[in-house]
Amino acid sequence: MSVLAERSATRVVDFGCGTGRLAIAMAAAGHEVTGIEPARASLDAARRKPGAERVRWVEGSVGSLPVRAFDAALMTSHVAQFMVDDGEWRAALGALRRSLDRGGRLIFDSRDPDDERWTRWNPAESRRTVVLPGGEAVDVWVEVTDVTDRVVTFTGHYLFPGGEELTSESTMRFRSEREIRSGLEAAGFDVDRVYGGWSREPVGLSEDGELIVVAVVRPDVR
Repeated sequence: MSVLAERSATRVVDFGCGTGRLAIAMAAAGHEVTGIEPARASLDAARRKPGAERVRWVEGSVGSLPVRAFDAALMTSHVAQFMVDDGEWRAALGALRRSLDRGGRLIFDSRDPDDERWTRWNPAESRRTVVLPGGEAVDVWVEVTDVTDRVVTFTGHYLFPGGEELTSESTMRFRSEREIRSGLEAAGFDVDRVYGGWSREPVGLSEDGELIVVAVVRPDVR
């Protein structure tokens, strides 16, 4: 939000908005917000939240992005890392660039592979308790099942009080700063800044282990 506020950005898209927490907060701050999310269940949860009526919700993916409709595009919660295939990543960057008006900014986070955060995704270190809105306490932990060329597959475990356990498998790509920069430049962006943490530390000097990227549509790209 603080990076977004640095420059005027009336029209904002939250791409991969999930259950809408950020989209609703941006709308409350006065932005015209569109939230795009492929998972219907997440959108249903977003629409039930207070303030949701201020956001335009769209069920879809990159094909749902209109042309030159936004001043800024955000991808948070490491959405960029779920685009594992290079072709999928290029297509997403191209669609995001086309969705931005002249001078538009793309802001997103991706974990720094040099931090090797996946080494801490194990039952002992990742286990925590989440209290659901109804008061039910659920034990949650993550277990890595495969790491190949910085593509990490892991299983999320959810243990409910009655003993029922649900699992979900996900795969994420850990791109280096160099890979991210080259992909953005090929898509028609100029990289403005890359931070290493949420307090805007240099890359490699934060315990957050992040790559927080701010890119701007190149002026000669239409």
